Amino acid sequence: METINRLHRSLLRGDEEQDEEGFLGESEGLCSLSPLQRIYGFAACLVAGLAFMLLSLIVFARPIKFAVMFTFGNIMAVGSTAFLIGPGQQARMMLDPVRVYATAIYIGCVVLALFCALLIHNKLLTLIAIICEVSKSITLISRGC
Repeated sequence: METINRLHRSLLRGDEEQDEEGFLGESEGLCSLSPLQRIYGFAACLVAGLAFMLLSLIVFARPIKFAVMFTFGNIMAVGSTAFLIGPGQQARMMLDPVRVYATAIYIGCVVLALFCALLIHNKLLTLIAIICEVSKSITLISRGC
C-alpha cells in the first residue's frame, strides 16, 4: 500500500498539497484518476496507438487509409503520456521553450501527412511525412512529453 501511495505522490508531483476548498477543488476531485487507473489508461492508449500503427501497414497501398490510421495511432501513442502526468501538464511541457519547435514540427508533420494523403494522393510524399512524424513523436516521447 505504501508503494501505491508513493507512486500516487510522484505522479501528482505535489498537486495533492493544494487546498481542495472552493469550486475548482471540488470539480478536480470528480475528474481525478487513481494511480492505478492512470497506468491502465496509459497502457491502453499506448497499446491501442501501436495497434493502429501496425494495422495501418496492412493498408499501406492505399495512402488515405494508411495515413489516417497511422496518424491516429501516433497521436494516441504520444497522447498516452497525458494519463501519467495529466493533459494540462503535458500541454505545458510540449509548449515549453525547449520543446516548442519539436512540437510545432510534429503537428506540422501530422497535418502534412494527412494533407498529402487526403488531398494530393501521393504515396511518396505521404511516406516522407509519416517518417518525419514518427521521428518527432519519438523525440517528444523520449523527452517526457
